[in-house]
Amino acid sequence: MKDEERICGLYLRVSTEDQAKEGFSLPEQKERLEALCKFKGYKIYDYYTDAGISAKTGNHRPEFDRLIDDAKNGKINTVIALKLDRLSRSIYDWENLLKTSEKYRFDLVCANDDINTTTANGKMVTRIMMSVSQNEIERTSERTKVGMVGAIKQGHIPAVCPIGFKRVDKKLVPDPLTKDIVIRIFNLYFEGNSYSTIANIYNKEKIQGKTNWKDTRILKILSNELYKGDYVSGKTINKPVYYENVVEPLVSKELWENCQAQRKKNQKNYMRTQTYIFLQKLRCPKCRRILAGGATHKIKYDKWYFYYRCEDCKNNIKEETIENSVKTLLSDILEYDNVVNEFFLPVLKSKLDNPKQELEKELKSLNNKKGRIRKAYIDSIFTEEEYRSELELIENQIKDINSKLLENSQAEQLNFTTEDILLKRDMDFINKVKLPISYYAFNDNWDLLDRDDKADIIMRYIDDVELETKNGKLVVKQINFRSTFYNDFNELYTKGYIDKKRPLTYDFNGVYVDTNIRYSEYLPIKDVMQHLYRLNEYYEVNLYKGTYYKETEKLDIGPLQRNEVPIRVFPLQKDNNGDNNWLSMGMLATKNNPNDIKVNIRDVFETIPDNVTEENF
Repeated sequence: MKDEERICGLYLRVSTEDQAKEGFSLPEQKERLEALCKFKGYKIYDYYTDAGISAKTGNHRPEFDRLIDDAKNGKINTVIALKLDRLSRSIYDWENLLKTSEKYRFDLVCANDDINTTTANGKMVTRIMMSVSQNEIERTSERTKVGMVGAIKQGHIPAVCPIGFKRVDKKLVPDPLTKDIVIRIFNLYFEGNSYSTIANIYNKEKIQGKTNWKDTRILKILSNELYKGDYVSGKTINKPVYYENVVEPLVSKELWENCQAQRKKNQKNYMRTQTYIFLQKLRCPKCRRILAGGATHKIKYDKWYFYYRCEDCKNNIKEETIENSVKTLLSDILEYDNVVNEFFLPVLKSKLDNPKQELEKELKSLNNKKGRIRKAYIDSIFTEEEYRSELELIENQIKDINSKLLENSQAEQLNFTTEDILLKRDMDFINKVKLPISYYAFNDNWDLLDRDDKADIIMRYIDDVELETKNGKLVVKQINFRSTFYNDFNELYTKGYIDKKRPLTYDFNGVYVDTNIRYSEYLPIKDVMQHLYRLNEYYEVNLYKGTYYKETEKLDIGPLQRNEVPIRVFPLQKDNNGDNNWLSMGMLATKNNPNDIKVNIRDVFETIPDNVTEENF
C-alpha cells in the first residue's frame, strides 16, 4: 500500500496515572500525530480518544472499539498511535490485534516506536517490545501490592473510614466520639436484638441526631472485620486477602465471632429466650462441632436444667457438671473481676477512652460550627427548619462530649494505682477471714450471680472449655483463657501487683502444713513496708520472714501467733547471688477474728487506706 493511499485513524489515550506525565496528554498526542501525518502525506479520517482508561486486559475502551470497527469496515487502512503501549499493554491483546490487522488488511503505526507490522521482523520487534511493556506493568503491580501490604499492616487502610474510627496521620484509630455507638450495636445484637430492632432503638434515641438508621446499616457494621482489628482487601473482586490485627479493635474477636454465628441463624426477629453460660465456648471432642445449648423445665419444682449437646454425635453434658468442675477457678476469676475490672479498670479506662485534650478540641470545633450555622440562618442561607435541625444535631454532640469530659474530670480525682490492686485483694482476703458473712454480702459470689452475669464473666475471660470423653461421658479437660485476659493478668503478676494460688508446704508452729496459698512475686522492701503500713491502718497485720528451701520445696517461717491466718507469701529478694538452694521469703498474717479492725466495718469494704508517708516507716 502506497503512502499517498493511507487513510488514517488517530488513536489517543491517557490513563489516570499518565495524565500528569509530560508527552502523554491528549493535546500533545494529537499534535504529534497530526505532524506525522502531514509529513508523510497521510489523510486523517477521524480521531478516536479514550480518556482516563488503562489499556489493561478486560478494560472497556469504547473509542478503541470504534476504531477497530472502522478498520474492519474499510473506512481506514492505517491505525496510528503515539506509542505501542497506547494501543495495548498485554501480549495476548497485541497478538489478537495483529491477527485482526492481517485479516482485515490494515497497518499499525506507532510514531515514537517506529513500528512496522508489514514484515515478519517488524512483528517480532513489536512482540519483544510488548513483552518488555507487560513485564514493566507486572513489576509495578508487584511493587504496588508489596507497598500496600506494608501500609495496611501499619494501619493505613485503603478504604472509607467507617463510623467508630477516624484518621490520624493517615492511620485508622478509634474515634472517642463515635466508637461507643458501634460497641453498643455489637452488645445489643449479641443480647438477641435483631437488625431492625437496633435500628429502631437508634432512631428513637436519635443517635448522632439521625432518624434514618436502617437494618442494612446495622448489618454492615456487624459484618465489618475492622471492628475486631482486622482488614480484608479484595472482597469486591472475590480475591480476599486477610490482614490480622492492623488497627486497634473496638470489640473483642470473641464478641465479633459470636455475632457472626448468631447472624447465620438468619432470623430477623430472633431473640434468645434463655441465657447459656458457656454459649460458643464448648466443642464436641469427637467432631469439633460447637455444642448447642438446651434447657428443660421441671414444672413440679419450677426449676430449669441446662445442658449442651452435639447435634451430630448426640452426646451432651450438663451445665451444672461444667460449673462444679471449674467452680474454684471461676470463683478466682470472679474475685479478679471484682477487684481489677469493677474497681480499677473503669477508672483507668475512662482516662484512656476519653482523652481530655482531644475532647476539648472537638468541643471548641462544635461551638464554632454552632456559631457559623447561626450566622447562616441570620443571613437567610438556612431556613428556620434547617437551622433547628442542624442546631439539634450539634447540641446533642456537645452534650455527649461534655458528659465524657465530666467522666474524665471525675477519674482524675481518683488516684488509683497498680499497687492498690494488690492492697484491695489482700483486704478482700482479710475481710473473708474476719467477716465472712459481711464479705459475701458486699462481694459477688459465683453461686449467687444471675445467669446473665455468669455468662458475661465467661465471655470476658474464657476462650473455650475443652472437653474429653471418659467412661462414655463428657467431662471438662481444660480451661483456655482469652489471651488478652491472660496477658493482662500475667503482666500484673510478674510485676508483683497481683497474686496466684499455689501449693506450698510451710512450717506452721512446728508442724508442716500442705496448702494452697496466695503467692505474689517480688516487690522492693520499701513497697512491701508501704503496703504493710497501709493494711495496718485498718487491721492488725504482721510480717514474718522465713526461708524457702528449693530442694525440699518447704518454707520455714514464723512462728505465727495463735489464731493467725496467712494472707499471702512473697519473695523478699529477686535472686540470691547465684545460690539456687534457698530464697528469703515474707508472709503477711492476721488473726481470724474481727476484734482488731480499727475502722468502721463498711469502710473495710468500700474504701482503701491512703499511702503512708516515709516518716511512718
